Amino acid sequence: MKKRSNDFLLGVVILASIVLIVTVTLFLQQTEIGTRRSKVFARFRDVGQVTVGNLVVIRGVKSGKVDAVELEPGGWVLVRLSLDKDVKLPPDPVVLLGASSLFGEWQASLTPRRSVPAGAEVAAQLAESAGGGPGVLAGAVLPDVAQLTTVAGSIAGDVQSVAERFQVAFNDTAARELRASIRHVSDLSSELARTVRVQSRNLDTVSVNVREGAANLSRASGSFARSVARLDSATSKGEVQAIMKDVSRTADQARDASERLNRLTLSLERTEVSLRSVMLHADSVLQKVDKGQGTLGLIVNDPGLYRHTDSAMVDLRALIADFKKNPKRYIKLSIF
Repeated sequence: MKKRSNDFLLGVVILASIVLIVTVTLFLQQTEIGTRRSKVFARFRDVGQVTVGNLVVIRGVKSGKVDAVELEPGGWVLVRLSLDKDVKLPPDPVVLLGASSLFGEWQASLTPRRSVPAGAEVAAQLAESAGGGPGVLAGAVLPDVAQLTTVAGSIAGDVQSVAERFQVAFNDTAARELRASIRHVSDLSSELARTVRVQSRNLDTVSVNVREGAANLSRASGSFARSVARLDSATSKGEVQAIMKDVSRTADQARDASERLNRLTLSLERTEVSLRSVMLHADSVLQKVDKGQGTLGLIVNDPGLYRHTDSAMVDLRALIADFKKNPKRYIKLSIF
C-alpha cells in the first residue's frame, strides 16, 4: 500500500514537472493559446539580429511577433510575422527591422512607405526587396547602435585628423600672418570709411545738382505749358489753320516747280541726244576734211592752193595801190 502511494506521488511530480516545463516554454515563447492571428510575410537580404519571438510594432504599438525566419534560394531571407487579432495593416506597408533597445533586442516595424526614414541605403534595400510576389512585403534593415557607434568613431577619427592638421598648419608663422591680415583688414576698413565719406560728400553734391536739375526741369515744364497754352489760343483763333493752308499752297507750288523741273530735265536730255548726234556728224566731217576728202578737205590739205592764194593777195595789194595812184587808168568819166 505504501509502495503504491510513493508511485502515485512520483507520477504526480513528473506530470507537474512536465506541465511546468511546457508552461514556462510557452511563456518564454509568448505563445497565446486559442488566439487567431493573421500572417504577414516580408523578405530581406539580411535580417541583422532579428530572431523568432521578437516584437512586431505598428506606429509604436505592440501588434504581434516574429513567427519564423527562413532562408530562401537566391539569397533572400523570408520573415513571417504573426499579427494580433483585428490588427489592420497601414496603407502601402513595408517592414523595417531595427534595434529596440541598447541591450541588443530587435523588433520589426510595419510602417507606410511614405513614413520610411530618409536614407539612400534604406531606399535601396526597399527597392531591391520589392517584387517578392503577392502577399510578400518589401523589407529593409535600419542601422543599429553598433553601426552608428562605428560611424561616429570614424567621424571622430576624421575630426581628430583634421584637428591635428589644423594644429600643424596653424603655427607661429600662420599666427603672425593672421595678425598681419587682420591689420590689413583694419587698414582696408579705414580706407573704406574714408572713401565712404568722400563719396558721401560727392553724393551731397550730386543731390544738389539733381535738385537744381529738377528746378530747371520744373521751369522748362512751365515754359512748355505756357507754349501749349499759346498754341491752344492760336488754334482757337484759326491762325494754325491759316498757316497749314499756306504750307499746303507752298507744297503745291513746290510740286508744280518739281514737275516743271522734271520736264526741263527731259528736254535737256533730248537736246543732249541731238547735240551728241550733231557732234558725231561734225566729227565725221572733220575726219573727212583731215583726210583730204571733199572740196574743203582738198582746200585745207593742199599747200599749193595756199601759195597761189598768197600770190593772188600780193597782186591784189599791188592792184589796189596802183588804183589809188592812177584811178583814171581804170575809170574814165565823160560828161557830154
